[in-house]
Amino acid sequence: MSELQLKDLYDGFRDPDVIKALAKTITEEAKNLKEPLKIMEVCGGHTHTIMKYGLKQLLPENIDFIHGPGCPVCIMPKERIDHAIALAQMENTILLTLGDMIRVPGSTSSLAVERANGCDIQALYSPLDAIKVALENPNKNVIFFAIGFETTTPMTAALLEQVEKRGITNLYFHINHVLVPPAVDAIMADGQAKINAFIGPAHVSVISGAKIYEPLPKMYAAPVVVSGFEPIDVLQSILMIVRQKNEDRCEMEIQYSRSVTLEGNTKAQEIIEKFMEPREHFRWRGIGDIPHSALGLREEYAAYDAEKSFADILPTEPIDDHKLCICGTILKGLAKPNDCKVFGTACTPNNPMGSCMVSSEGACNAYYRYGEI
Repeated sequence: MSELQLKDLYDGFRDPDVIKALAKTITEEAKNLKEPLKIMEVCGGHTHTIMKYGLKQLLPENIDFIHGPGCPVCIMPKERIDHAIALAQMENTILLTLGDMIRVPGSTSSLAVERANGCDIQALYSPLDAIKVALENPNKNVIFFAIGFETTTPMTAALLEQVEKRGITNLYFHINHVLVPPAVDAIMADGQAKINAFIGPAHVSVISGAKIYEPLPKMYAAPVVVSGFEPIDVLQSILMIVRQKNEDRCEMEIQYSRSVTLEGNTKAQEIIEKFMEPREHFRWRGIGDIPHSALGLREEYAAYDAEKSFADILPTEPIDDHKLCICGTILKGLAKPNDCKVFGTACTPNNPMGSCMVSSEGACNAYYRYGEI
């Protein structure tokens, strides 16, 4: 038996003939749509697939994409970045976080700048690597700046479980885990974005289950199809949405059935529930405060909570984006990256003015990298 190669996992989902056939079918069936489709792909991973493989160019004009807030780096407000910077600047401290977060601008600096200035700031490949750092530096405060939607939250909870079991006392958590449904509700309740269908996040749904989207079709008369990330996945999901519309149906469906179930990963949900609970409020970059849209540590784990242990040095004032940056407007589905006056000029991936240009899931980053395709 031959050894499995990485390309074996995606080759079948990038077949040009299948992609063209799906696009042709969508184009034919979209002729029967009663109104143009305005599909929000909530997750930035879907945005990059759409842009990288030129899917928009394969589809008819009455199908358009609206980019959503499903990028955990993009939605982090400046004051939370300033928290990370303040923690990293403390003596005898090591700040740990995940890749893209290091380059996101705060109000006056970024973690990348502070690392260049001598702060000990490290990017992790896995949250569990934080244990090794803490054990190797017993005389330092090690702070894990945790980010992500429901996808990465179980890893943070699993890390805390191990820290508690092993009696590690110098590892703290700054929790910035956010939730998809409240953000979508906030955007739809605002009423400005013209959205009549959703491509649901894939990896989030593996953890939480597709059940979390069931209220959306009922509340907003917008079909939801949970999609995988490959180009054929996305096109199949669009075809499912078109057929729902043409059949006057409005339902939640799962295209990514090879990984997503209705109930999700119940063990992951249990470990999250054990250590975390919804916050009363959390401010999203450019969107504003969304109640119950993020998680924090439960009170019984307050000893591990960096926001409580180091509260006296953390800034509390909300800070808005640069006046020229329209990341917030993009995240709310009201603009596209090339509507921004500084897109591709003053703001590039190497010199980002806003968070949407930094992240590998950011819409601005996708347009910059693939916009000419």
